Amino acid sequence: MQAAALLEQIDALTEAGQLRRLSGAFARFVGSLGHNSPPLMLACVLLSELEGRGHSCLLLSELAGDPRTLLGWNEDDWSALRNAAGALPKSVAAWRAMLYQCEQVWPVQDLDFQQPLVLDGERLYLRRYWRDETTVAHAVRERAATPRLVDVGRVRHWLDVLFDHAPREGGPDWQKIACAAALRSNLGIITGGPGTGKTYTVARLLALLFATAGGGASAAGLRIALAAPTGKAAARLKQSIDHALEDLARRVPELHLPELAARMGVARTLHSLLGARPDTRSFVHHRGNPLDVDVLIVDEASMVHLEMMAVLLDALPANARLILLGDKDQLASVEAGAVLGDLCHDAQAGGYNAATVDYIRAATGQDIPPGFQGGAGALAQQTVMLRESRRFGGPIGQLALAVNAGDAPAVRAVLGADSGGKLAWIDPAQQQDVLQLALSGRPGTNGGHQYGGYQNYLRMIKSADARLLAEPGPAHDAWVLAVLRSFEAFRILCAVREGEWGVTGLNDAIEQRLEAAGLLRKRSEWYVGRPVMVTRNDYGTGVFNGDIGLTLPDPARPGSLRVYFSEGASIRSVLATRLRQVDTAFAMTVHKSQGSEFAHTVMVLPREGGAVLARELVYTGITRAKEHFTLCTPSAAVLDTAIGQRTQRASGLRALISA
Repeated sequence: MQAAALLEQIDALTEAGQLRRLSGAFARFVGSLGHNSPPLMLACVLLSELEGRGHSCLLLSELAGDPRTLLGWNEDDWSALRNAAGALPKSVAAWRAMLYQCEQVWPVQDLDFQQPLVLDGERLYLRRYWRDETTVAHAVRERAATPRLVDVGRVRHWLDVLFDHAPREGGPDWQKIACAAALRSNLGIITGGPGTGKTYTVARLLALLFATAGGGASAAGLRIALAAPTGKAAARLKQSIDHALEDLARRVPELHLPELAARMGVARTLHSLLGARPDTRSFVHHRGNPLDVDVLIVDEASMVHLEMMAVLLDALPANARLILLGDKDQLASVEAGAVLGDLCHDAQAGGYNAATVDYIRAATGQDIPPGFQGGAGALAQQTVMLRESRRFGGPIGQLALAVNAGDAPAVRAVLGADSGGKLAWIDPAQQQDVLQLALSGRPGTNGGHQYGGYQNYLRMIKSADARLLAEPGPAHDAWVLAVLRSFEAFRILCAVREGEWGVTGLNDAIEQRLEAAGLLRKRSEWYVGRPVMVTRNDYGTGVFNGDIGLTLPDPARPGSLRVYFSEGASIRSVLATRLRQVDTAFAMTVHKSQGSEFAHTVMVLPREGGAVLARELVYTGITRAKEHFTLCTPSAAVLDTAIGQRTQRASGLRALISA
């Protein structure tokens, strides 16, 4: 009777949109495997809901307390569900004892009968997330703790060659320290905000590896791969490293660095690198068929979700070096897990032990300040946070720092100060304000120059010479690349998908505004000038989730349309009719913008707050802007709410690593 009442309430909340249908189905499935316990079924519903919101487990302390805060429910909804479940355990110990008795739950260290739920200490998991967390934790521990032989004198020589000798003020050269630290084991983590030089540093790390392997012919066997979660991020990684190596090659010709750049090849998405199998969760590369690499660089690691990190670590040879780059303060992946955030949780404090301090001094000539010394574990010795932003020192950087600190008064002060056109705050904003920005950007400080707006790339399309559009070749490709770069200079980012202030509502409204201005003609789903984002990996066409392209006339097929994607200095294209899983992309979510930068970024917050609005989201949106940032808020209170709310994802990764 009690189970039936609970299922009835689950169905009611599902119909009201408070629960996913998957959650109710999962609770029924678990109940069908053994004793139909209402408390267990309630735990299943909560666990499923939290998984959908990025958590990898359910903490029993939350279960015994007030889990509605994790779900963003009101008291009435939670009370109805709780009451329908009947008497519930009242403490962590009581919940643990109850779950221990359930035949659908595997208490770790007990006999394993492949139950769907796993109880590890005071954490309840879906089995596959427990497996992924333990895989990642074991691999990270092993890689961080396994020492590699380092010729300290040789490292010191080449670091002095590769880095500027100019004396520094305000602390040690953390970039130099990061390179030396990464040599000591098979894992290196380099974290830092925008402009701190993560790819600049890793380019020098690659040159250092090349040099200490002998350079030239003696380093010919060094197999290096570059990867990132999205195609855009991968292309930017390759471009940044190539530019850095070109600069180093002029300064250090004896290293023959063009050989190194040529050998790396293109940067790839993680799915492509691992050989994803269409319509399955499996990959070509795994422990039995490992990647053929000596060094793997992964950029934008904050976007790598738990399952992908587990697959990657499983496929990486034991003797290969893994270097993770990313900003620990950015949004975590959409899928479950916050791997980089967990790995870099204490990066701000350093925690370098005496052996590391001595090694860094000998290998770099740098002294780690006492405030960053301590007795942290092996992972901390391989993690370096870059602390000086060379690009983000102006108003945009000040705003990002204030948001990251959760200092709402400082955020308002920065937004209200004279920034020379770098910042603008429209509050309270109307949708019409956003549409005007989409059309023509905003006026510069002199009232004439416009910062951004989509009219720029659309006018380039309308004014193109007819012969240029009809003749494939280098001239056409150069024009396409110029149009793509014009489009990529401006973007509208949303916190949510639905509603007037979400991606769906704004994309429709922007299309109508641009069509009314005569800048595009929408006669069907596909039209010239339509920007699209790929929403699902398509191995047949070679496009991947998150790729953004522009729809333009096909010069080889009059009347047909192609979608063009930029890859650094080159382009690739696909017939529009072959792309099935795409969304219009005048506006996109902040989540989907990770790995990209825009000269002018407009961020739009919704009228009401919610669980999705948090400090990390605002920070990530701000740090997509290279030159200009505009914030549109229908209500200033929503901004204050977001700044005061941190994203907290339940995870056992840190505990498993330190176990």
